[in-house]
Amino acid sequence: MIVIHHNPECGTSRNVLSVIQQAGYEPVIIDYQQQGWTKPQLLGLFAAAELTPKTALRVTKSPAKELGLLEDNVSDEQILAAMLQYPILVNRPIVCTPKGVKLCRPSEAVLDLLDKWPKGPFSKEDGELIIDSHNQRVST
Repeated sequence: MIVIHHNPECGTSRNVLSVIQQAGYEPVIIDYQQQGWTKPQLLGLFAAAELTPKTALRVTKSPAKELGLLEDNVSDEQILAAMLQYPILVNRPIVCTPKGVKLCRPSEAVLDLLDKWPKGPFSKEDGELIIDSHNQRVST
């Protein structure tokens, strides 16, 4: 089973979902902005993905700066509390597969979590090739 914590408004998240679906998987899609987060859920995801609240914090196109979360003296507990209140603060997409859990930025990072890939050539939304015509990953 594959689970993607997805934001449909995010190009990277859409790219990751497309890779998963084009590879033939039917992932469980969690729109975390609609459903929100729980503290145990975030702590579990962060532990599995080897992230901290600070490294999982979305700093662009989010209220992180306005909330004062980018200051050096802000604790992980403060960031986590803000993430529960403002789900957009969690960087995405976070993908869970039997191979592991990962924040998939850039979107081709999802390939590390999949046993099978989309048939190449395969490009992201912006046209950047990530799998060539020989079904090999393109290094960037």
